[in-house]
Amino acid sequence: MKTNQIRPRRSLIFFPGNKPEMFAKALATGADIITADLEDAIAPADKETARVETFKLFNSYTEDTGQECIVRINSIRDKDGLADLQQLLETPRPPKALMFPKVKSPNDIRVYEDLLVGEYANIRFHAIIETNEGLAACHEIAQASDRIDSILFGGVDMAAELRIDMTWEGLVYARSRVAHAGATAGVDVIDVPFLDYKNLEGMQDEARKVKQLGFTGKAAVHPKQIEPINEIFSPSAEEIARAKRIIAAFDEQGTGLVVVDNKLIEKPVLRSMYRLLAIAEKMGVG
Repeated sequence: MKTNQIRPRRSLIFFPGNKPEMFAKALATGADIITADLEDAIAPADKETARVETFKLFNSYTEDTGQECIVRINSIRDKDGLADLQQLLETPRPPKALMFPKVKSPNDIRVYEDLLVGEYANIRFHAIIETNEGLAACHEIAQASDRIDSILFGGVDMAAELRIDMTWEGLVYARSRVAHAGATAGVDVIDVPFLDYKNLEGMQDEARKVKQLGFTGKAAVHPKQIEPINEIFSPSAEEIARAKRIIAAFDEQGTGLVVVDNKLIEKPVLRSMYRLLAIAEKMGVG
């Protein structure tokens, strides 16, 4: 991932595209990514209203809060996805990023890349891995375009695809595969929301576990989940200080192996250290 694309993507929250009045409330949650949803949150009868209201909202929104404000469109495989793209191509000021559901192959991403050119060439991509085909091809999907900023794990649909309950044990393989693909491509990896919004302890436990797998953030279904998610995925003061010590040690010694805090550190670790400090800088800490 290029340094200028590194930014905090710790938390994500959706709001229904047919309820633009909820946009300000979503911004106020403090989530790093605010997503207007044209897909799962919208009933078929409301799809047209949602796309019109959403793109009208993004056409008029100018405030820069430092948060990423994006749109989840419908799959290009159905008529609503095609209608979403048509509406997008007709709007004077499109959103800066799109989220693509049910991505099954790198060709899906390349179709969007081929369509969104010219004045739309700067639109960034976020791809959801939530099908068996997508899981099998997640490495190729994550590297299908330089415009991809994150891949997301769609655990609800993935569990149904795998014919299992949505448990930690059942999904750990799929999560690990998606995390591996994101790390290889150098893009962020965002986990599925924890659906029991009243169980903050359970949500925090799951967030810590996916962080250990390599995820860089987690989506939320309720505003009260945002603060603990942000805290879990933020670099701590101790982590920032350690990263600085490791980088300084390599700079000073010019070798492939150094000792920091009585531990042997090999040079490949530097990539993670630079990334951590870049995120901390974007957050204004450290």
